[in-house]
Amino acid sequence: MSRTVTVGFDGSAESLAAADWAAREAHLRAVPLRVVHVGQQQPHDYAPFATEAVALPGEDRSARMLHDIEAALAYRHPGLEITVEQLAGQPAAVLSTAVREAEVLVLGSRGLGRASGRLFGSVGLAVVGRAEGPVVLVRAGAGGADEHRADTRGIAAEATPHRDVVLGLRLPGRSAEAVLGFAFDTAARHATGLRVVHGWNAMPSSRAAGEGDGPTVAPEGFLTEMLHPWREKFPGVEVTEEAVIGRPGTHLVDASRNASLVVLGCRRRSVSVGPHIGPVSHEVLQRAIAPVAMVPHH
Repeated sequence: MSRTVTVGFDGSAESLAAADWAAREAHLRAVPLRVVHVGQQQPHDYAPFATEAVALPGEDRSARMLHDIEAALAYRHPGLEITVEQLAGQPAAVLSTAVREAEVLVLGSRGLGRASGRLFGSVGLAVVGRAEGPVVLVRAGAGGADEHRADTRGIAAEATPHRDVVLGLRLPGRSAEAVLGFAFDTAARHATGLRVVHGWNAMPSSRAAGEGDGPTVAPEGFLTEMLHPWREKFPGVEVTEEAVIGRPGTHLVDASRNASLVVLGCRRRSVSVGPHIGPVSHEVLQRAIAPVAMVPHH
């Protein structure tokens, strides 16, 4: 199967936003868009991008929903190759498999619901923890204009340049390679800058002076060294380095307000139950304004 941008779709408001984001990304990457609905998911009341949501009648509700979203996306994104599929099986397992054949998998994100206390749904949580490729979470209501800079009139539109991509980076470690590669490649495709945010705790004075084991270079030095080969590989990407003290999640949430995408690393686990993301990712996925890409690493 050729590489695609794949989106999981169930008719909900967040999956509508995810489908539109996925279509824009597929166009940028010059690959087909694949829309999948897993059979055991119950379709939401559905009205693509337009009127009040209404329940679809009859037993063929999922097929009708996929037909409508295909037509709506084809209208909004002319020339894009779109396929729709209804798949059988457990949603988390099916979507985790789908990402193997995709350049990126896109899912809707509800954030952290106060009532349920579940982060963007149990399906999304399981997929992020098990995925072998990048997964992008898109909140309900997100639109293409939100990812672009405002013009001289203060109006953001899809014709204006993209906002920066924001990368939350942990140092040091070779595991950052996949995350860095995805962030730089995305910034290059979107013809925008990359803002790299690294959170750290201030070292005791003895360590800062070079006593004891471990690195003695300032965090900014580590960041510059790690980014150097990627700057050479992507010379057109303007990079801003930002080493911050305190809770990195809070800084990344603030940065998301002026970002087109926030990129985070996610350690892959072999188990399929239980939470798989750390407190920084948890905070960002709960509160970020921009879509969030979770890139797996070992």
